[in-house]
Amino acid sequence: MDAARQPQRPAVTELRLSAFKSHRNAVYPLAPLTLFRGASGSGKSSALEAYGALARLAGGDRLDEALAPVAGGALACVPQSARPDAQGRRGFRIGCTVEGPVGPVRLDVAVQAEPELRVVGERLSASGRVLLSTALRDPGLRKVEAAWHTAGSVPVTRAPLPDDRLGTALLPLRVAGKTAGQRMVLDAAEQTVVALRSVFPCDPRPELMRTPVAARDGLLRGACDNVAAVLGRTRNECVTRHAALVAAAGAGCRGQVEGLGVEGLTGGLVRAVLARGPGADTPLERLGDGELRYLALCLVLLTGPGVLEVDPAAEVLPARQVLTVLADGFDRCLDGRQARELLGLAARMCERGHIRLVGSVRGVVAEVAEEVMGASMVDLEV
Repeated sequence: MDAARQPQRPAVTELRLSAFKSHRNAVYPLAPLTLFRGASGSGKSSALEAYGALARLAGGDRLDEALAPVAGGALACVPQSARPDAQGRRGFRIGCTVEGPVGPVRLDVAVQAEPELRVVGERLSASGRVLLSTALRDPGLRKVEAAWHTAGSVPVTRAPLPDDRLGTALLPLRVAGKTAGQRMVLDAAEQTVVALRSVFPCDPRPELMRTPVAARDGLLRGACDNVAAVLGRTRNECVTRHAALVAAAGAGCRGQVEGLGVEGLTGGLVRAVLARGPGADTPLERLGDGELRYLALCLVLLTGPGVLEVDPAAEVLPARQVLTVLADGFDRCLDGRQARELLGLAARMCERGHIRLVGSVRGVVAEVAEEVMGASMVDLEV
């Protein structure tokens, strides 16, 4: 099937940070390959943190769980210049746009960080129509009043929803889908949730990748600490992709690389090795930090959700889903050659439509990215 006839896969195409950390009234378009660049403190990491928080909320996490990985927690999400109102309330606002079969769907969320953490407002809209809205009516109750489009005998349905979860993710449990309006709401909610849930935050940790791991530990974690077990699995499951990974390793690692394999150890453990030639294997623990991060990111880009520790929407066919890799510090430890090879690989994989990459970069990669076709740069210095 040619690209023009393929069904459109839901994907986040815009990130809105109306008031989040150092971002105010910021709107960032997201291409299949998007890199945020800027000096330290410019807001690169916080943009990815906001995206990750939306993804965890869409996956069903409570608000405190969704914000736990954010540096500084919920209170740090509030812009420093924000002043409390008469009731001592301060918060932040984030949102996104999801393109897909339904068309553009906008999701906007307002969060109160103090005195109590809660969602105080949410809006889901498409085609100029508000499909879901929530509002905090009684601060004494841990509920928000929700209203969603029905377009039946009753144009709007109202019901309470918990104030610590994303209402959009709860709609399939609340909406019957009997009227055209209800089906519109469900389709928009599904598109949004599918796009946001299929996210893999990835930050390879070389200091953890040098330790032998259990051979059965075959789903790659975000820190890539179990890369040896995953390599042992992928070299047998997909010969073509493993060959592409070996070629990438040869392009980004010092010396000759003829293969990537694993070596069995006692206790059911394995370690990964680079095959250099007859009798010249190099265990991965001997590689430099840049080589390890480079290899791990290549593996992530070449494998996909079947090998990564992600929770994609099981009710949607894999062919209709896109995996989005969030890579803060994408260029950490990389030299110019590795950056060029890795970005080229990312551009090729993202062009196929099954994977997207949103990363933050500094230094050499920010310069190299200008040369890579298909890479979109968001310059936070401007």
